Amino acid sequence: MKRLALALFSVVFLNSSSAKEQVVELDIPTMTCPVCPLTIKAALKKVEGVSNVETSLDDKLARITFDDEITNIASLEKSTAEAGYPSTAKQRNNNE
Repeated sequence: MKRLALALFSVVFLNSSSAKEQVVELDIPTMTCPVCPLTIKAALKKVEGVSNVETSLDDKLARITFDDEITNIASLEKSTAEAGYPSTAKQRNNNE
């Protein structure tokens, strides 16, 4: 069952054009006002290796596309925490 979940995760979350590029969603429960997504997006875009950031105030999450040879999920979580918005990854891959 674990292997099936990991296989599905790979199909859904990894971009087939580049084995290095990954997408992760961070839950950010303290994202509560219209300025929060802008602040979070700016913090995440400063992380080297991040190529795209989408935020959703309604869902309280950020979807980040990043190069896993340059950065990792822990660095993304650290970035949001340092901006005042602690976060946790919805799913992690085996590289973490």
